[in-house]
Amino acid sequence: MDKGVDLGLVLPMHERPDDGGKPTWADISTWARRGEELGADTVWLADEILWRVDEWPGPRGWWDCLAMTGAVAASTSKVRVGTWVMSALQHRPGMIVRAAEALDEISEGRFVLGLGAGHGGGAESFGYPVDKPVTRYLEALEIIVPLLRGASSSTFDGEFHHVKNADVRPRGPRPGRIPLMMGGHSTRTMTAAATHADIWSAYATSSSLPEAFATMTGELDRICEGIGRDPTTIGRSVGAFVEPGDARSAEATGFGVAITGSIDQITETIGRFSAVGVTRVEVIPWPPSIDTVEQLGPVFAALAND
Repeated sequence: MDKGVDLGLVLPMHERPDDGGKPTWADISTWARRGEELGADTVWLADEILWRVDEWPGPRGWWDCLAMTGAVAASTSKVRVGTWVMSALQHRPGMIVRAAEALDEISEGRFVLGLGAGHGGGAESFGYPVDKPVTRYLEALEIIVPLLRGASSSTFDGEFHHVKNADVRPRGPRPGRIPLMMGGHSTRTMTAAATHADIWSAYATSSSLPEAFATMTGELDRICEGIGRDPTTIGRSVGAFVEPGDARSAEATGFGVAITGSIDQITETIGRFSAVGVTRVEVIPWPPSIDTVEQLGPVFAALAND
């Protein structure tokens, strides 16, 4: 079997859509440690607040990303730990870098900063401005990227963000070298990722099948070439729902077409991602239970890179 993709595991962070049940810390930590044992190279924690989805019977909330990421970093020893993705809408840019340094310290150099523009899913209810999220994000990068890459201090006076002699101290074990993964589905955010990121990130909307991402990876190639970057130097990460069997409950829940079927069929489907230019698949097990993770153990064994 072609080992053309790295596999990550997305941890449960939100109340269940069907009955509102929460993932406990015991659930999250068990998933993380099991992912480490199964060979996932990264475990990911989402940065969301509150979702209201038409197919769900009520609003569903999410645990705080930074608190849970720190806890997972402290309770694992080998697997990389990342934010999927930290919202620039919900955090001040300088504080994003401070958090990244602290999480890299806790994890002893295993943290991956996943970063994105964010959206209005519950943000307005908690007092965050939700207008012009991409413009705010692009401006925030003027502060985040230099500080993350080791600038001794930063002064910036923009329309939305302001820092004066911002100095990130102390630094973690990899000053200037924390991997940066940037989410992007639009031309503007994909261009930002191509300009600054080690890894570009996207997630399934209407379909988790490999072919659904071919247009985006092709667009990323064109953007890289347009700005003078070798397209092979940026990783391509996609989040995909994976549901063993044929129940198709992920689709009924509003998450689009999942990767389904037998374990062999799932393994074959995930193996096809490399053919559409994807280098990483972040597995979202569905239904979200440790039993589903265990069912997917052979997939990680077959595909996870050493």
